Amino acid sequence: MRRHLIVLFLLVFNVNASAQLLDNLSFGLESNAIWYNDDKKTGSFYDDVNKDDDEHFRSNNYLKLDYSFFKNFKATVQFESYEPLALLNYSPNYNETNIATYSLNYKTDKLDVTAGYLYEQFGSGLILRSWEDRQLGINNALRGGKATYTPTDFLSFTALYGRHRVGFKTSEGEIFGFNSDIDLTSLFKFENSTLSLGVSYVGRKENLNIEDPVFDYLTNAFSNRLDFSYKNFYSSAEYVHKSEDAVVQILNVNNIFPDDFVKPGSALLFNTGYSKKGLGIDLTFRRMENMGFYSDREKTGNIYNENIVNYTPALTKQHDYILTNIFVYQSQPLVSFNYESNVFKVGEIGGQFDLFYKIKKDTPLGGKYGTKIAFNASYWAGLKADITQAGFETNPDYETEFLGFGAKYFSDFSLEVRKKWSSKWSTIFYYLNQYYNKEQIEAKYNAETLKNNIGVIESTFKFAKNKSLRLEAQKLWSNSEDHDWIGGTLEFNLSSKFSFYVNDSYNSGIDHDTSKIHYYNFGGSFTKGATRLGINYGRQRGGLLCVGGVCRIVSPSTGLSVNLTMSF
Repeated sequence: MRRHLIVLFLLVFNVNASAQLLDNLSFGLESNAIWYNDDKKTGSFYDDVNKDDDEHFRSNNYLKLDYSFFKNFKATVQFESYEPLALLNYSPNYNETNIATYSLNYKTDKLDVTAGYLYEQFGSGLILRSWEDRQLGINNALRGGKATYTPTDFLSFTALYGRHRVGFKTSEGEIFGFNSDIDLTSLFKFENSTLSLGVSYVGRKENLNIEDPVFDYLTNAFSNRLDFSYKNFYSSAEYVHKSEDAVVQILNVNNIFPDDFVKPGSALLFNTGYSKKGLGIDLTFRRMENMGFYSDREKTGNIYNENIVNYTPALTKQHDYILTNIFVYQSQPLVSFNYESNVFKVGEIGGQFDLFYKIKKDTPLGGKYGTKIAFNASYWAGLKADITQAGFETNPDYETEFLGFGAKYFSDFSLEVRKKWSSKWSTIFYYLNQYYNKEQIEAKYNAETLKNNIGVIESTFKFAKNKSLRLEAQKLWSNSEDHDWIGGTLEFNLSSKFSFYVNDSYNSGIDHDTSKIHYYNFGGSFTKGATRLGINYGRQRGGLLCVGGVCRIVSPSTGLSVNLTMSF
């Protein structure tokens, strides 16, 4: 009898222990697989990076496990698999199945400590940001340690050390960081306003096999920040200074360090705005000079965004439509002396303006449901500089004007009008005027400057609960004979679970890369809870793929893709 009770007790204990284990365990799965086809229009399948034309099937797979225990502890591990090879346009460093990241975290009200791989951002990210974006192939987690101490509700201090993740390895360069935030609102008990200060330091140390270098192996960067708000008004400012360092010149084969080409870097970011119900105004200004910052200097400007220490996205409107995303601006933080294209850049200066206004209901322009209007304008130029255009053997140099505007790089002006006509029908009218200096942005000698106008009409019809039909019609006009685009999308949401779509874009211009090609895609998705399965077949136009202002180059391709995401 006693033995039976012991067995019963052990069974119950094991069931409870297993239940407790599962309660504390969560996981997320993401799988992206593509079968690449040979295509007469986009070209036969070929992987330029891996020099391969046989492995048509590629997949990127991520499994993340989080386990909480002992109240204050959390363990995280992420497995990644790129078999038989990674998707096209991803770094060749993603090339196997292995443990990618892992960490152990201890957290209380005042102390937060992480050992292993960690993600962090200081301020706006101008001085430091480590993050993951699987769509762009970015994961610059730091392998090392981080500790955040919050002694009061108005003070916070963070210290960290690590090496960047580069595929399944780490960088040669080391990153040191310290950040402090002071919330003066809590300290002085302001009622209608907020005020906070921030100070950050980031050091990059990389020993190089260079005889008698004229720069220090340790590069220091400092950031000062101020954030203020009063009722509906807000503003923030951040200034970054980067100590003198070698200006790395990006070449087709290897980057080089010209003798005595050593310069400091700096960045200024200012944002202000006003917001209340039905009205929003926002203005952003940024100036960057020599703000390329990489844990390994030789990786400066690499197309995969590997080893990047700071976050310098393009500050332009993130457009939602196919044709508005053909010519997108890339931020220009680097110093680039390109003698082949006769383009010399030392940074960028510019900003953007946003205006949102909702016309009230039951007015002549607002109608029964009101009308939403959004206007955006951005302008970006190179820093005005006195540039010594000498060869590498005689050492190039430059001197900048702090607020001087040089060659115009990019501008766009957009107007969006959202109108709901009835409980079942709504429309969006969108217009974009765009200026794109291809020679300067892409460093292509004597390339034509594009002046584009793009119009979009979108209409959505709701037939029943969770059932809708969305139509888009798009047109791009350009001063260039190379580009004369039309596009469209048809999307049908059958229910909250099933969605289907088809879209196409076509260039009747004479551009040799895209002319007379239908870039069609069609597919659908199934969603239930935290599980989503998507299937797509179609063509990928070569060019830039951008997410949140950060871009990577993609090559033209055709294929069948399957995406699966799950979390429990």
